[in-house]
Amino acid sequence: MRLVQFQANTPEVRLGAVVGDRVIDLLATARSSGEPTAQLDSALSLLQGGKPILALARRLAKECSAMASLPLDSVRLMASISRPGKIVAIGLNYRDHCVEQGIEPPTIPLIFAKFPTSITGPRDPIVLPSDDAQVDYEAELGVVIGETVKRVKAGDAMQSVAGYLVLNDVSARKWQFSDKQWVRGKSCDTFCPIGPWLTTCDEISDPHALPIRTRVSGQLLQDSNTSNLIFRIPELIEFITASITLEPGDIIATGTPVGVGCFRTPPIYLKPGDVVETEIEGLGMLRNRVEGFAAADPPK
Repeated sequence: MRLVQFQANTPEVRLGAVVGDRVIDLLATARSSGEPTAQLDSALSLLQGGKPILALARRLAKECSAMASLPLDSVRLMASISRPGKIVAIGLNYRDHCVEQGIEPPTIPLIFAKFPTSITGPRDPIVLPSDDAQVDYEAELGVVIGETVKRVKAGDAMQSVAGYLVLNDVSARKWQFSDKQWVRGKSCDTFCPIGPWLTTCDEISDPHALPIRTRVSGQLLQDSNTSNLIFRIPELIEFITASITLEPGDIIATGTPVGVGCFRTPPIYLKPGDVVETEIEGLGMLRNRVEGFAAADPPK
């Protein structure tokens, strides 16, 4: 199942399922079918409801009435999860990305945080900050957690995964490198486009065998495969949950492959008017236009 959050004719963000070229309004379908509507108002609520609510959503998507179905191209797709509890990101997790930097692969996962306020939608703009012109793209496989887990072993870790989405770990490189830590440069508003939908695990036979690409204004700049991950999803979940509880809706950004802008000669950074297309085969594509530098807030 492909779960989306969308707007159609009103500012209200609704939860849906994509079936073919149409979007099923799950809340409207539940109401018309006399089914319980609790926890069908958002993707986060659905995930917090666990497997029974996910099963209900899957059934509603099959039983929907025509009145609850909309053409996919008539709605505005929003971020698949509006405000996850946390985004746990992984650095230096592709072999080819380590090679382009001339460094040895890490021996344990390198984790950092992106603040949830960086989340934006699959068709929304990336807004450049006013004080860092060195803004880069990073295509990543996003792993969405479906149940609360702590100290889980790799052999059991995949049971906690609800699904996958495309994620762009947009990065302000000047801040990232000058701060000596990554949070500020990675967490600017609009620096985490996700979507275009949350694809549940049953739709993806092997998340470690997916082509992953980035195009900027039509130029192919990243072209790799999740088979190049150094630490795979079960290992990452075991490592993270050894000290950090993961909860429904949390997102793991699993790292980016070769081809980022800052390690090119000359470097390629995003500029106003660019269109960034981030794609993972089987999971869809983000298409985000880059907008000009956001002015800093005036001093109070």
